[in-house]
Amino acid sequence: MTTRSDSLASRSGETDQVAISVGGMTCAACVRHVEGALMGVEGVESAAVNLATERATVRYTRGRATVADLRAAIEDAGYSMLGVGDGDEAPATPRRTLDLRRKAAFSLVIAASMMVLMFIPAVRDILPIPLDVLLLVLAAPVQFWAGWQFHIGAWRALRHGTSNMNTLIAVGTFTAFGYSAAVTVLRAGGVFASDEAFFDETFFETSTAIIGLVLLGRYLEARAKGRASKAIEALAGMQAKTALVVRGGDEARVSIEEVVVGDRVRVLPGERAAVDGVVVEGSSWVDESILTGESMLVEKSAGDDVYGATVNTTGNLTIRATGVGKDTVLAQIIRLVEETQGSKAPIQRLADAVSSYFVPAVIAVAAAVFLVWLAFGPEPSYVYATTTAIAVLIIACPCAMGLATPTAIMVGTAKAAEMGVLIRSAETLERAHKIDVAVFDKTGTLTTGAPEVTDIASIGVSEDDALALAARIEQSSEHPLGRAIADAALAQGLEVGGQATNAKALPGMGIEGTVDGVEVVVGNLRLMEERGFSTNGLERIGGDFSSSGKTTLYTAVGGEVRGVIAVSDAVKPGSMDAIAALKGEGVDAAVLTGDNRQTAESIARPLGIETIIAEALPSDKARHIESFQRGGAVVAMVGDGINDAPALAQADVGIAIGTGADIAMEAADVTLIGGDLMGVVRAVSISRRTMRTIRQNLFWAFAYNVALIPIAAGILYPVFGSGSVPAALVPALGEFGFLNPILAAAAMAASSVSVVTNSLRLKRYKAAI
Repeated sequence: MTTRSDSLASRSGETDQVAISVGGMTCAACVRHVEGALMGVEGVESAAVNLATERATVRYTRGRATVADLRAAIEDAGYSMLGVGDGDEAPATPRRTLDLRRKAAFSLVIAASMMVLMFIPAVRDILPIPLDVLLLVLAAPVQFWAGWQFHIGAWRALRHGTSNMNTLIAVGTFTAFGYSAAVTVLRAGGVFASDEAFFDETFFETSTAIIGLVLLGRYLEARAKGRASKAIEALAGMQAKTALVVRGGDEARVSIEEVVVGDRVRVLPGERAAVDGVVVEGSSWVDESILTGESMLVEKSAGDDVYGATVNTTGNLTIRATGVGKDTVLAQIIRLVEETQGSKAPIQRLADAVSSYFVPAVIAVAAAVFLVWLAFGPEPSYVYATTTAIAVLIIACPCAMGLATPTAIMVGTAKAAEMGVLIRSAETLERAHKIDVAVFDKTGTLTTGAPEVTDIASIGVSEDDALALAARIEQSSEHPLGRAIADAALAQGLEVGGQATNAKALPGMGIEGTVDGVEVVVGNLRLMEERGFSTNGLERIGGDFSSSGKTTLYTAVGGEVRGVIAVSDAVKPGSMDAIAALKGEGVDAAVLTGDNRQTAESIARPLGIETIIAEALPSDKARHIESFQRGGAVVAMVGDGINDAPALAQADVGIAIGTGADIAMEAADVTLIGGDLMGVVRAVSISRRTMRTIRQNLFWAFAYNVALIPIAAGILYPVFGSGSVPAALVPALGEFGFLNPILAAAAMAASSVSVVTNSLRLKRYKAAI
C-alpha cells in the first residue's frame, strides 16, 4: 500500500479514485461516520460509502492524501480497511457468512436449551447445580464469543464519541446478561435469599436469544446481499481464462494475462473470445447477448469487431487483439456497474440523515422508558422496566433503513447491465424514473445511419437492369448514395461487370461515365434537366419518392432517363415498437434533427412522433432541450453521443446509442450497448421499478420503527394493564402488554432481511419488451 501511495504522490495535483472494502459497518449511522471520517482527510474531494457492498469510493488529490491516510481515518473512526482496489475481497466473503451461520446456530441452540430447562420442571429437578448457575455457564460463551462483534463494535464507536447498531445490541444484551450474572453470583455467594423479590428474575435466555436472532438476521442478510452481487460476479466469470494465440505461425494456448495488444487469437466454435479484437480471418455467427441482452446472433467476417466473452457459435475466427485485460468492453462494463453501485442516490440522504441521529435518540428513549416503568410499572417493576428498555434498544436498530436504498440500486443497476443498459450513477437512476419526454436524434438513432435503396422504377428496361446500370457507374464513387446503389446491386446478386470508364463526379448533382461505349449519367432531376434529357414521365414517380423524404437519383442512357432510384436512411428495426412502448410508459417522443423538415417528417410521422424539430444546428440542439425543460418536462436526449454532445449534456438524462469499445467512454448518463431503441424503454422501465422498490423499502423500514418502538416502549399497557391480554398474544405481549425482547430481536432481523429480499425481486424482473 505504501508503494502505491508513494507512486501516486509523484504525480501531485492530479486526482485519483479508489474503492476500499470497509469492515465493521452495520447500519446507516456507520455509513455517515465513515464518510465523515474520510471527508475529514485533507485532500479528499468526495467519499461515498455503500452499506450493501460494504465499500467506500473515495476521490482525492494526489500528493495531498494517500491510501495510508484513508486507512488511518477509517481505523480512527472505529472501523477496519479490508482491502483496496478492484481485485480485493469484499467483506461479505463466504468465510464470513459461514462464521455468522455457525455463531447464529450455536446461540439459538443454547437459547432453546435454556427455555427447555426453564419451562419443563422435570428437567430442572434433575440438575446437579442451581438453574441460574447453569444458565450463566450456557449464556457466557454466547455473550462473549458469538456476540463479541457487537461489543467490540460498540466500544470502538464509544471511543470515537459515536454510536451505531452495535451500540444498541451491546447495551441491550449486556444489560440483560450483566444484571443476571450479578444476581446469580450474589445469590450463589449467599449475599441475599434466593426468594428475595427484587432478585427473583434473570434474563439469560433473553440476551442469548437476542444475539442468536440478530446473528441469524445478519447471516440471512449476508446471503441475500451475496445473491444481489451475483450478476456482476457472473459477468466477470464469463471471461475466458486462456487464449489460443498464433505467433510466428505456431499456435499455443496461453493464460489470458499473457495476451498483448496486436496478438492474433484463434476463436474456435463454441469458445468465448478471450479479448476484444478485429476479425482478420474467417467468418461466423457470434452470440453477443452477454453484452447487449439481445438473443439474435450477429454475423462476423473480416474487419468486424469481436468482443471478449462473446460466444463464437459456428465457424473459426482469427482476430487481432485490440483490447485485453481491463481494457476490454466487458471489463469496462463491470467497472462502470461497480462504480454505479458505489454511488449514492439523493433519496438515500434522507435515510442516512435520520439514522445519524437515530441511535442516540433510541438510547435516550430506552433510558427514559426504564425509569418510567421502574417507577410506575406493575410489580415486579424492575423486570418490566428492564425488558421494556431492552426491547426498545433491540427493535430500533436502523439496519433496514441503511439497506433500503443501496441494495435496490445494486440489484437494479446490475439488472440493467444484463439488459444492455449501462447507468452511470445512482443519481441518474433516480432521475430517469421521472422522464416524461424522450427527444431523439434522427440519423443513426431512429435510423440506421447508412443510406439504403428503398424503391426503383424504370421504363424501357427492367428494374434490375436499371439498378445494375447505375451500380456499374457508381462502383467508382465514394459518395454514400453511390455506395448504397452499388451495395444494393451486389446484395441482389446482379451482374454489374467492370467499372465504367471516364467516370467523373459532378459535385452536388451526380456522376457520369461510359459503360460499354454508351454514356451513362446518374444524378438528380436538376442534372437531367440541365442536360436536356427526356425523363419519359419518370419525374412524376421521382417526385412521389422525394415528397416522402427520400433522395431520388435518375439514370440516363444515351440521353433518355430509363430509371429512377430512391435512397433513404432506413428506419431501424424496432423503432416503431420502441416509440409505442415509451408512450405506454407515459413518455412523449420528439425528434430533433439537422435534416430538413420533409425528411424528418417522413421518418417521424410513421413512427407516431408528432413533435418534430428540424434543421437544428448542433449548437442549437441544447437550446431546444432547454425549452422543453422550461416547460416543466424532465427530458431524456437520445443520440449517438458525439454530434449530439451539447444536447446530451443539457438533458436531464443523456442516453447514448453506441456499439463497440467506445461505449464505456461516452459522456452520457446512460449508454445502450448496441443500437436497439428498446434499450431506452428498458432504461426508463428498470429505473421506475428500482425507485418503486426503494420507496417500498423505505416505507416499511420507517413504518416498522414508527409502529413497533411505541409498542416496545409499553404503549399498550394502558389497554392491557388489568391483565387482559388475549391468550394468543401472551407469548408476544406478556400479561400486561409489554413486548417480549426476544420477539423484538426477531422483528428487527426480519425487517433487514425483508428489505434485501424485496430488492432481490428486481433480479426476476423481465422487461415486457
